[in-house]
Amino acid sequence: MAEYPTNVQLPDGSAVELRRMSTDDRDSILDFARSLPQEDLLFLRVDLTESAVVDDWVNNAVNGNSVALVAYDSDGLIGYAAIHRNPTSWTRHLGEVRVNVNPEYRSRGLGRALTSHVFDLAGELGLQKLTAHMTSDQRGAQAAFRRLGFVPEALLADYVQDRNGTTHDMVIMSFDIAGHTDQALGTVRI
Repeated sequence: MAEYPTNVQLPDGSAVELRRMSTDDRDSILDFARSLPQEDLLFLRVDLTESAVVDDWVNNAVNGNSVALVAYDSDGLIGYAAIHRNPTSWTRHLGEVRVNVNPEYRSRGLGRALTSHVFDLAGELGLQKLTAHMTSDQRGAQAAFRRLGFVPEALLADYVQDRNGTTHDMVIMSFDIAGHTDQALGTVRI
């Protein structure tokens, strides 16, 4: 298992630092979320532009209820990957993956690197299966999760409502952690 912080070289040669999220990242997360394009904010499960929401998320990560990695370049925070869990007894083996990357770093391998590392950390939470939730019109996200080995499990009609009040179908994809290997994700550890 990787020690954090760690430096990762992306396929395009750029270097980024991955670290476990801590209370020190609070303001950077807020700045990152507030800099995202409006269309990215439409489908965030929680409003990361709100200080209280970020405080709750950071506290959950610090207390072990979730695990999150943040990525930095020389200019600041450029992305994150997190696994959130619901400690309800019948779903305590499940974790939900959430990933967000600065638009300038999309299609450069950062999301894949973050996801690979956060998969490794899922074992710390005792998780057996990961899920990813997205709207049916987020085709790029679905394709990215398929490349990681996730498979569609369910389509829920008009299940989510965006900030504008428009309903969308939600796709739930899943991944069996027991089948995870670095080779399956096509990643190389540095």
